[in-house]
Amino acid sequence: MASSITMPALSPTMEEGTLAKWHVKPGDKVQPGDIIAEIETDKATMDLEAVDEGVIGKLLVEEGAQGIKVNAPIAEMEGEGASSPTRPGVPPEESKEQPKAPSTASRAEVAPRSRTAPHNESAPPASKGGQRIKASPLARRIASAEGIDLSALKGSGPHGRIIKADLKTAPRGGPPKQPPAAGGVTSLIEPAVLDDRVYAPDSYDLIPLDGVRRVTAKRLTQSFMQVPHFPLTIDLEIDRLLAARKAINETTTDATKVSVNDMLIKASALALIAQPDANASYTDNGIARHKSAHISMAVAIDGGLITPVIRDAQHKGLAQIAAETKDLAKRARDRKLKPQEYMGGTFSISNLGMFGIKAFASILNPPEGMILSVGEGSPRPVVKDGKIEIATLLTVTLTCDHRVVDGATGARWLEHFRQFVETPESMLL
Repeated sequence: MASSITMPALSPTMEEGTLAKWHVKPGDKVQPGDIIAEIETDKATMDLEAVDEGVIGKLLVEEGAQGIKVNAPIAEMEGEGASSPTRPGVPPEESKEQPKAPSTASRAEVAPRSRTAPHNESAPPASKGGQRIKASPLARRIASAEGIDLSALKGSGPHGRIIKADLKTAPRGGPPKQPPAAGGVTSLIEPAVLDDRVYAPDSYDLIPLDGVRRVTAKRLTQSFMQVPHFPLTIDLEIDRLLAARKAINETTTDATKVSVNDMLIKASALALIAQPDANASYTDNGIARHKSAHISMAVAIDGGLITPVIRDAQHKGLAQIAAETKDLAKRARDRKLKPQEYMGGTFSISNLGMFGIKAFASILNPPEGMILSVGEGSPRPVVKDGKIEIATLLTVTLTCDHRVVDGATGARWLEHFRQFVETPESMLL
């Protein structure tokens, strides 16, 4: 008896994945627990294990195939256990062999390597004699929508390529073709196309989107367009915070050295507990008010960013927070995080101060109701008792989901946050 091995859902948010590497070939016998493949999700690379014994029949997709939808067949298995699914394993240990790099060629110019990978683009029409017509992607879409025969046109673009301007006087010979269905969802943004009038075809290298970049682009676009949000910005004096950090680090080991960001994570968590209305998420059934403060910290990785979570941060000491942030950040960059380690946050912090950025406003990380953007702390003049003095100021911007957090609630949260940052001793109470 034979059945299909399908692309598993390795996290609740996973919609598609990349088959980074096969560990088996047709004819191989597998036992329960054997690693058969490495799957790259939008956040990490994980092992795929066999649940039952059997024999590998066909490999339906090649190594490096991208955009494989969850539950799409990736291989065939023969044997008594063939009807059983495979299961995702724990993130693999550091591998000496790197996954095969995907092709850098444009999908518009070559067919996808995977037989199960989606391919929504129309095939380029052939001219008389079977030769491929040279036309820009934009010209192809317009021609397809308006029923224009490209084989009857002469291109004025580079190397005789047909461009948008060549379609102005072209006869409309047939009914417009309907665009392919997209699962009932209509995109609000037209896909970006590089027109020949802007960039010559040989003037750039096209780097394919990996899982992280593709999913990050999709979700942040949805967040920016669909979530009503507003920013609140304040300056904080952090001289006492810096002095406290220096004193703490003089008594700790290198492994538990505390950073300013660690102290801001602690202060954020305490402020969320002090202002519980701000520790919330919007749902269609109501406002989810969270009982604990789970702080997501933005970590830059190759191809995008990821937000590992410090859970129950209000109950943890600075040394424990420091140790966790170092461990999570390292494994995030190595793509070794488990799904439960980067999901379930109730609030996010994004810190660009180390790059010299004074102030910025982040895009919300749904379903979290707020995200704090942290700039660079620097000496600046301030007025105290009518006199100009120098203090170390830190500019932070709180972006709020207006469906959950209104202006007054966000301002009250910032008041609590200011208290914990400017008088760090209060975090011990």
